[in-house]
Amino acid sequence: MDFGLVLQTDPPASAVVGLMRRAERNGFRYGWTFDSAVLWQEPFVIYSQILEHTTKLRVGPMVTNPGTRTWEVTASTFATLNDMFGNRTVCGIGRGDSAMRVAGRRPNTLARLGEAIDVIRDLAEGREALVDGNPIRIPWIKDGKLPVWMAAYGPKALALAGQKADGFILQLADPFLTEWMVKAVRQAAADAGRDPDAITVCVAAPAYVTADDSPEAVAHAREQCRWFGGMVGNHVADLVAKYGEHSEMVPEELTAYIKNRQGYDYSHHGRADNPSTDFVPDEIVDRFCLLGPAEAHIEKLRRLRELGVDQFAVYAMHDAREATIDAYGERVIRAIDA
Repeated sequence: MDFGLVLQTDPPASAVVGLMRRAERNGFRYGWTFDSAVLWQEPFVIYSQILEHTTKLRVGPMVTNPGTRTWEVTASTFATLNDMFGNRTVCGIGRGDSAMRVAGRRPNTLARLGEAIDVIRDLAEGREALVDGNPIRIPWIKDGKLPVWMAAYGPKALALAGQKADGFILQLADPFLTEWMVKAVRQAAADAGRDPDAITVCVAAPAYVTADDSPEAVAHAREQCRWFGGMVGNHVADLVAKYGEHSEMVPEELTAYIKNRQGYDYSHHGRADNPSTDFVPDEIVDRFCLLGPAEAHIEKLRRLRELGVDQFAVYAMHDAREATIDAYGERVIRAIDA
């Protein structure tokens, strides 16, 4: 199992670079960031510095979208980084939640997302693609390689990931839902004539390593990670609006908890002090995240690995970023690799 670190690109950018260097020293192989140009600093500029100051770390957005930048710009940006640093990028992509909504736009349709996956990959790897009906090829790209991993929750999105993406990003760490969604992606890949085992599965969620399993320590970890249930709730609310509250298309284990959701303030998006997440119960925090002493993390990660998860990416938006990175390096990653 690989490990990644996920950060927001809050200023100063030097702090983001420093945490990514720390992650690489601790055995992490991937460095991810949010991509929402209004809320945080431009990630691709920061990727160049992360790549410059690390040796093997792969970087990318978790996730970009087809609407913020034109597709040839996205492809050229990835290809430029790959040319400079040796094919060390991954394009995580989705419909666009915060990036689009904060700018007053709706998230992209799945049809547009599916088209963008093909076009961005083709252009970034030097092949010709149609952009708005015009054939385009970026002539200076010779040996580009860009895996495209798609974030998804709902049945149609999961099917699209299986049909087109090189990897599947699941932003929660609940074993039941992980098993259900991984099966859906792999079945869609098989139905499309693809090798389902060739799709990389990345589970991303907050991880908070506590000194012990005392009620006080676990309660503090929950409060630091409760924001995640609110973030996931944005996507769940879209699914409920599309399929209904009690649809057989989406498990109740995913949708039931948002019944008391009253809206969402993106100015606190992904932050431990988010006031829009008081509807998230403790049970959801415990299911969706990894909390407690290192042994609890190891146990859950082994279960996720059994379900086909290839990478666990740690969301580190809490008050123990350095301590969690170090604890993973010293105890968790070593135990999983053993």
